[in-house]
Amino acid sequence: MSAQPDRAPVPPAPLAPTAAAQVLAQLRVSERADTWVPAFQHDWARGLEDSRHSYSLSPLHDVVRTWQARLEAAPYVAEFLASGRDDSEGVDLADALGRQR
Repeated sequence: MSAQPDRAPVPPAPLAPTAAAQVLAQLRVSERADTWVPAFQHDWARGLEDSRHSYSLSPLHDVVRTWQARLEAAPYVAEFLASGRDDSEGVDLADALGRQR
């Protein structure tokens, strides 16, 4: 018997070198640009600092993937909020996406 799992977890797809710039461009044209652009820049600066200390690009990739997920979810969230349904039992996005390292 082997202690190895039957299937190895599939790593996330590699990000394009321009992924952060693309996310920032999408944020700048979004309805929430006034709050999301500074938040992205703050997260990016924190990820950059973490990368400098760890010599890894993973913190920056985590920032880009998190913001990509937020952008993908934004239309659904807006639709839900516009529907007038009760959102008092919502789930924190960080819990849904998983905590960053």
